Amino acid sequence: MSAVRPHPSFSVCVYCGSRAGGRPVYEADATALGHAIAEAGWRLVYGAGDVGLMGAVARAAQEKGAQTFGVIPTHLLPKEVGKRDLTTFIVTENMHERKKVMFMNCDAIVVLPGGAGSLDEFFEVLTWKQIGLHDKPIFLLSTEGYWAPLADLIDHVIDEGFAPASTATYFETVDTVPELLEALRAARV
Repeated sequence: MSAVRPHPSFSVCVYCGSRAGGRPVYEADATALGHAIAEAGWRLVYGAGDVGLMGAVARAAQEKGAQTFGVIPTHLLPKEVGKRDLTTFIVTENMHERKKVMFMNCDAIVVLPGGAGSLDEFFEVLTWKQIGLHDKPIFLLSTEGYWAPLADLIDHVIDEGFAPASTATYFETVDTVPELLEALRAARV
């Protein structure tokens, strides 16, 4: 195991499933992303769980020496198996606080495949960006096209007049971890 790097200059918040999903490639991409975050010298900010894609990305980041910043609400400690060996482990009273603390401690947001919780997190930061509360980059890692229906839904919302066309520019969809890393590096400039 590599030594933990002090004071990372860039923190990446990763929203993802507390389950591994139905395809091994989802976990493979989560692991690859965790390794890449560490190798870039960045800090992982995530939901502090040790299950599903959350656990995979955190364990991979730790294996390569990344700082890890996890935030979990009290009621999810048993269900998501709170990962207490993180660099920073924060327990909040509720989901709202969890999302706020994660957001406040990151420079960019990445959404891996996930379920309702990941969608909730994505739509909250997307809405905050739409109404001008932040300008942090948001990326969807669409492993094997996972997020294509979501992009289609957002296009539908725009086409039906419920959101401005600019909404589609508030996030970027990438298909692979290497593309994501390139986009994250470009976002740092």
